[in-house]
Formats: sequence, C-alpha cells, structure tokens
Amino acid sequence: MTSPESHTRPAHLVGSDNSGIGPTSQQERIEVLDVLRGFALLGILTMNIGSFSMPSAAYMDPTAWGEFSGLNMGLWVTTHLFADLKFMAIFSMLFGAGLVLMSNRRSARGEKTAGLHLRRMFWLLVFGLLHAHLLWPGDVLVWYALCGTVLFAFRNVGPRTLISLALVSWSIGSLILITGALSFQDWPPEEAAQLIADLKPHQEVLLAEVNHYRGGWLEQMNVRLPTAIESETAIFASWAVWRVSGLMLLGMALFKLGILTGQAESRTYRRMISAGLVVGLPLIGLGIQRNFAAAWAAPDFLFINSLLNYWGSIPVALGWVGVVMLTLKSGLALDLTSRLSAVGRLAFTNYILQTVICTTVFYGHGLGLFGSIDRSGQLLVVFAVWGFQLWLSPLWLRSFRFGPLEWLWRSLVYMKVQPMRNPSVP
Repeated sequence: MTSPESHTRPAHLVGSDNSGIGPTSQQERIEVLDVLRGFALLGILTMNIGSFSMPSAAYMDPTAWGEFSGLNMGLWVTTHLFADLKFMAIFSMLFGAGLVLMSNRRSARGEKTAGLHLRRMFWLLVFGLLHAHLLWPGDVLVWYALCGTVLFAFRNVGPRTLISLALVSWSIGSLILITGALSFQDWPPEEAAQLIADLKPHQEVLLAEVNHYRGGWLEQMNVRLPTAIESETAIFASWAVWRVSGLMLLGMALFKLGILTGQAESRTYRRMISAGLVVGLPLIGLGIQRNFAAAWAAPDFLFINSLLNYWGSIPVALGWVGVVMLTLKSGLALDLTSRLSAVGRLAFTNYILQTVICTTVFYGHGLGLFGSIDRSGQLLVVFAVWGFQLWLSPLWLRSFRFGPLEWLWRSLVYMKVQPMRNPSVP
C-alpha cells in the first residue's frame, strides 16, 4: 500500500524525507500533524481543568459542585458542545496515525518495527502510571499505551476496513452503556445504590475529596490512587478501550486517506465541518436538553444521555480537523499555526507540564485552590497556560531538538542517549 508520505503535499505543511536511522528527524516531520496535535492538546485543557479544580463528580454532573447558572452554566454548555471528548478524539486519532507513520518510515528503511513499537508502548505505560499515581488520576497515557500495543497489528489494514472496525469498537462501547441502562432496574439493590452514590455523592463525600486535594501530596493519595486504579481497570474495560481504540483506528484510516496530512481537497474538509454542525452538535444538544429536563437524574446521564455526546463528539472532532486544515491551506494565522506546531512537537512535555502547573495552582502542595474557583475563573487559568505554552514551546525548540520528556522517552526506547541540542545552535 502506498504511504501518504509519497504523495505531493504543500511545502509549508510537510518536511522532506530523511533516511537516517533513529528517531524521527526534524526534516521528516509532517508539520500539519504537529499543528493538529498542538491544537488538540491546548483544547483538551478546557475539559481537564474541571478535573484539576473540582470534585470528580462535577465532570459528568455539572450541578454536583459550585454555582451553576449564568456565565458558569453558559461556559459549561459551550465546552460540552465544542470540547468535551472532541479534542481527546483528535489526539487519539493522531496517535493512531502516528503508529502507521512510524511503521511506514521504518519499513521503508528496511528496519523491523514491532520491537521498537513494544518498547515505545512499554515506556509510555510506565510514564502514564507515574503520571496517574503520583500527579493526577485523569491520565490517558495508560489507555493509549494499552490500546496502541494491540492496534499496531492493524497498521497495514486498508482504510475502509479500519473505519468498519472503528464503528464496531464504538458500538461495543455503546452496547455496554445501553445494557447497563436496560438492566439497571434488575440490579441488586446494593449495587444500584452504590452507583447512584458514586454519581450523586453526598456533600460530605465531596467535601472530603476537596479536603484531601487541599492537603499535602501524601494526603492527596487517599483520593488519587483509587481514582487512578479505577480509571485503569473498570473504566478502561467498560468504556475507554472501545472509545479510544475506535478513534485510533479511524486515525489510521484518515492518515492513509491523506485527510490528516492536508492532502484532501478543501471540499472534503468543508464537508467534515458541515457534519459537525449538522449532525454532531444537534446530537450533543439533545443530550444537554435531556439532562436539564431530567434535572441530571442518575444514572440516566451516565447510560443513555452520555451516548449522544459519545457519538456526536466524533463528527464535531472531525469538524475541528476541517477548520485547522482549511486554515493551513489558506495560509492564514501563520504565527499561530507555527506556535501550535511547536506545542505539538512538545506534546508529551506540554501534557505533563499542564498537570504540573494546574496541580500546583489547585492542590494543597501549591496554592490549594481546589474546589474554590468557578468555571469562569478556571477559564482564566486555561488562557494563562495556553499563552505560556504558545510562548515557551517555539522558544525551547530554537535551542533543542526535543522536549525534555520526548528526549527521555526516545533515549529509553532506542536504548541510547539522544542528542538534545539543535545542531544549528553553537
């Protein structure tokens, strides 16, 4: 199968090939993927900020904590429509695309890929576990490492089959939620009561979580550790593996079709935007309306109503991809897209840096503001982090080839210390 790398692409989007052995060189990078990755990474923070700053129940049920009216309600509705699951979807698709890209390049050099890939996923798993258990339980790297390990086997499958497999994967995840909804009335009373208590925790439970996160690092472990383990086991098995795997498979397909590398015609990207507006947003809006009408009754917002965002977020995510691609094709906002590319090249470092900054702001080892900042205040923190990373990332890359965590990951994977300084820097 012909790799998209061999096709003609706009010069400002893609670098030239390089036959050197080792990690991807600067000349080999496909810049549009970096722009998309940077865009997605910054977008993800609009949702993660709630997990950094409020009790976990407030992520799915915005009425669980804090004032929920006026500006705060408007901000939640806006982020739920345009951000919740959307930027994570783009990031997951790009991860799948990266699996194909790495395999294509190494195969073109006559190099074996499986061993390298397994080492990459192993170290990503290690980093994810450290991130989740020591810093913040909302980590997704563990999910990516586990899904990526298996999905590498599908790297040579055709786009149509990959899209079909993605639909099957998402459907399995949907059936799990639907089965839960249909069978809930037959659950043992104690299990049903426990689920309701988890989704609608009493005020004293919420306050206990707030106090733990306002405490020192060891005090935070009382909440962080069980939350991380639940994410890596029950949530992964029942939801994340199906959702993330489907998105990675879709990303593989879109890469092979040239859609993620800027090779598609502009009308393709316009259609993606239209699908997000005409299909995705109405589905998500229906879910919002149903939740408000039911006063966020549990477990409805978990089982049935969440499915509307589960599916609606996919066309909206593709619409965001279309917006970025048309912006790149137009040559507009070159300074911003250049900075987004730098953020994307340092995505691993910037992802963990967001955690370090936000936990320092909200957790007890820092400013201890957990549970005390409403959504409008949280948005100001998001803007500040965006500005910092858009400023720092290109500045860093003037002197260094990689971010510090990218450098460490590559050195571990290739079992050799990688050069860090930019060769153009004396």
